[in-house]
Amino acid sequence: MSEAVSPETWVGPFRTPRNMAAEARGSIHDDATATRLGFRGGTVAGSIHLDQFVPRLVENFGPQWFETGGLSVYFTQATVDREEVQCAVEPGADRLRLSMHNRDGALICQGTASAQPDAGSELARRFETQTPAAAGALRILAAMQVGDENHDLAVSVAPETLARSLGVITEALPAYETGILPPSLVIHMAHMTREAVMAKSTRPQVALYGALEVQNLAGPLRVGVDYQARTRVLKLSESPKTENVWYEVIFTEAGRDIARVLYFLRVLKGSSPLWAQG
Repeated sequence: MSEAVSPETWVGPFRTPRNMAAEARGSIHDDATATRLGFRGGTVAGSIHLDQFVPRLVENFGPQWFETGGLSVYFTQATVDREEVQCAVEPGADRLRLSMHNRDGALICQGTASAQPDAGSELARRFETQTPAAAGALRILAAMQVGDENHDLAVSVAPETLARSLGVITEALPAYETGILPPSLVIHMAHMTREAVMAKSTRPQVALYGALEVQNLAGPLRVGVDYQARTRVLKLSESPKTENVWYEVIFTEAGRDIARVLYFLRVLKGSSPLWAQG
């Protein structure tokens, strides 16, 4: 049940997302790896948090949100298994404003949602303002270049994957029972291209989502459908603790673009021997 706390802001119930990748040793979801890198424990994939906003988006925009709607979220803090989080949605003239907090009131993520492609989305704005990495600043991503592309990558989500996800999803919707993919599984499908995107980067490395955007173009995306994906690196940047890559994944079917995922992926410098000496 949701709660309308003011004429302007809707707040949902607290949910307890699961870390479904806790057994992925050497990843940011693994307790040992995450704590070694300064996190409280293995992190819940940021993609899981996207699902928590969807019931309100469908309520606001209608079921056609799965056809042309978008969801754009920037993460400010990682969560751990079963950490309680609550989302809020604030209406606006051109787009909805999104936020999520934990029980202590710490901001987990913030973003936007819309019924149509939005040139002013959360990630579109952040992408434009983020400074590209200076020459020689990158070590892990040094061999990658803006414009790197991959084409004709086969991707799909199996029915058993959707069924398993619906057993633990934070917000179940009737649309998912008909085979429409929730945002978390759209990201799961986009993740199948990551090895190709990051092929030039140096291993070992540990990365986590800094931001995610799902934009339906001619959806919905459905379970059991064989899609083709193409990818493109859009920007490379860095911070004191991370090297970062912005890249897009576009799903196509029968030559038509169906949906786009925009990634802001943070690669932790502390996970690479290339930064061991500072």
